[in-house]
Amino acid sequence: MRTPLVAANWKMYKTVAEAVVYAKELRVLVKDLDEGQVVLAPPFTALHAVAEAVRNTPIAVAAQNLHFETEGAFTGEISPRMVREAGAERAIIGHSERRRLFGETDELVARKVRAAIEAELAPILCVGETLEERDSGQTFDVLDRQMATALDGVTAEAAEDLAVAYEPVWAIGTGRNATPGQAQEAHAHIRKRLRERLGDLFGDDCRIMYGGSVNPGNAAELAAQPDVDGALVGGASLDVRSFLAIVDACRT
Repeated sequence: MRTPLVAANWKMYKTVAEAVVYAKELRVLVKDLDEGQVVLAPPFTALHAVAEAVRNTPIAVAAQNLHFETEGAFTGEISPRMVREAGAERAIIGHSERRRLFGETDELVARKVRAAIEAELAPILCVGETLEERDSGQTFDVLDRQMATALDGVTAEAAEDLAVAYEPVWAIGTGRNATPGQAQEAHAHIRKRLRERLGDLFGDDCRIMYGGSVNPGNAAELAAQPDVDGALVGGASLDVRSFLAIVDACRT
């Protein structure tokens, strides 16, 4: 039985002070959860402070991005080692906003996945199609390409804690979301490919999260699908009570 994983991706929101207030409130609300079910992904500036605020609680911390090198002359970048030292246990990699706004390619995402694993950071690998790709019947082809490139050379042992987030690009920040049936269809396809590439056991155990305008009103129906194992939440995670409602919905 897979334990749901629900992650709050705050994007470029919350000062350090605001992030700590939120983290302290959330840690009281989820104190009875099992470890690793809830993830907070604050901006880099708040990463260490949030990690300290949720220390010895069921809440894990993730970076929203990272560079693929350990160190170097890369102005403005943050290495996996720095992220790990700041207190993160996971890293969101390949988010559609990184791909669309900052030109991240499948190959760059793959380098980041390997770098995260080498730094003992569990990746949350984001994959998903645009509206044009869905309308032209390319959804599965896009998912296959993104998955195959990102996991090239990755073993089941190395990727033990990897999670995948299916985020249809057309449903992110738009107020639209995939229907439960559309989400299930994509998640089942992803799981099939995980089984083929990394083995049945890995495919069965890997948590596949849905991301794309998740909110308290639609989370339960999405999470009820057999291959939907939680959510990667954007705007609806900025309010702690809204996020908690989604966490609760994914657990029922």
